[in-house]
Amino acid sequence: MLLSKGKASLDMRSAYGDSLVEAGLKYPQIVCVGADTTDSLKTKKFGNKFPERFFNVGIAEANLVSVAAGLAMAGKIAFASTYAAFLPGRCLDQIRNAICYPNLNVKLVVSHAGLTVGPDGASHQQIEDLATMRAIPNMKVIVPSDAISVMKLISTSVRTRGPVYMRLARPPSEVLYDDSTAEFSLGKGNLLREGKDATLIGCGLMVSTSIKAAEILREEYSINCGVIDMFSVKPIDDELLEKAAKDTGLLVSIEEHNIFGGLGGAVAESVSSRYPVPVERIGVADVFGESARDEELELLLDVYGLSPANVAKKVAEAVKRRK
Repeated sequence: MLLSKGKASLDMRSAYGDSLVEAGLKYPQIVCVGADTTDSLKTKKFGNKFPERFFNVGIAEANLVSVAAGLAMAGKIAFASTYAAFLPGRCLDQIRNAICYPNLNVKLVVSHAGLTVGPDGASHQQIEDLATMRAIPNMKVIVPSDAISVMKLISTSVRTRGPVYMRLARPPSEVLYDDSTAEFSLGKGNLLREGKDATLIGCGLMVSTSIKAAEILREEYSINCGVIDMFSVKPIDDELLEKAAKDTGLLVSIEEHNIFGGLGGAVAESVSSRYPVPVERIGVADVFGESARDEELELLLDVYGLSPANVAKKVAEAVKRRK
């Protein structure tokens, strides 16, 4: 399923815009609502193709969600998009009561999530959205790892009835998947690499980091790690996690999110009731982020322990503790 080394990097937001246009050609009931970030989110591509199905409500995120809810009540498949700092950051009440409570067919697709948002700092670094979204009944939560998975999961979201929250990263991401063979279903994860000493479980940009960390662990620590792309955070793949727990005895979550309530919490909740094993959670350690320019993002991730080398070191320490 993985491509060979030397892969190109592509923009998740461009993949979203292109996929939305493609879906719009197939499904005339799709509409798109934006909040003055349509250029950045690339949803303007949809607006240019289908101007009668495109609505820009301006800098009014609560209204963005409410308009999308109204369109869904009228029988539309409504996509609503802006930055993660604003959605869900400014409109949790509308998401909960206008979309999830009536279980409406609204897809919330956000970008600029996590630490890697550029120079805007802690106010725009959304590190608690996965915890918030997965706690609301009826909401599905998915985090693509590359442009290919974005395209596949947009198609999956269109065919999935009810609310969906999709989290995209701002910077270009390494292409991990072969378009012709990749499969993505809600409630499933993709096993990218077999292992016997531990299993690294990532989502978003941290899947690529997990693969690189697994290579470092093999070469420098003689530790053999499996890697899972857990793009479906809710519902999560309980069966795959149980198998990984049985096969390796140690699970390590890696996420560009607070260590509380996100992917790591979901993994721990799953295996604790099915096959309890140690779960090491690697992420933002319950602190706010710092600002960094685009050329400093790798350094920023390193500061927060999310570089491949730092992840590998933490996994090696966890393996040692377990033994």
